[in-house]
Amino acid sequence: MPDFKIVVNDPEAPKKEKLVKVKVEGDSEIPFTDRVKEKFELPVFKMNSKTAAEIGAVHGVATIRVRRPDTGDKVKFTGRIVIDDNVPDYVVKVNMEQLINATGQNELEGVIFRARAWQIRVNDERTQSLLGLRIGDSIDGSIVGLKGVRLTITGGSDISGFPMRPDVSGPVKKKVLLSGPPGFHPEEDGERRRKMVRGNTIAPDIVQVNTKITYESK
Repeated sequence: MPDFKIVVNDPEAPKKEKLVKVKVEGDSEIPFTDRVKEKFELPVFKMNSKTAAEIGAVHGVATIRVRRPDTGDKVKFTGRIVIDDNVPDYVVKVNMEQLINATGQNELEGVIFRARAWQIRVNDERTQSLLGLRIGDSIDGSIVGLKGVRLTITGGSDISGFPMRPDVSGPVKKKVLLSGPPGFHPEEDGERRRKMVRGNTIAPDIVQVNTKITYESK
């Protein structure tokens, strides 16, 4: 059965994030299951309704950004918001193991914002419904836990990293002459190169499917 990594992009999430300062605390009672570790599910971010409302994550998915105190490196992780009004304002509780693994600390200051993109692995019977779909087709967002949401397929790639292209028909793999992305980024105007790409149709050996949340036209 195919094992797909489905990347979800939220085109209405602000490119300049609305950052909410929070205290991130590890909580051993928040589950960190094998399905979360293997990327089949997003980890839980527990917070109260006031904090969640300020983030404005309309699909309930947010990204935390902190710095490791020992190295100064930025660390980001994305999860799904779970409301618990027993949690104080501007505190986000995450699994203790996850936080210590990522930062070496069980609590620290950071920021949280509406996620612009995230990914979920799918390798059960739901993957069969993706085979044969093409770039531009729409799928039910429940496949990645987004109920009542439609996703539009925007691209993908195979295990070798060869990208799907909307202008190459079928579930094929072949060399084509390209003048731009995906698959080729010219360094000079008018430059063209023959590159290996995938067609516009999802095949069993595609490993990543790129999507975006579909919004009604305003």
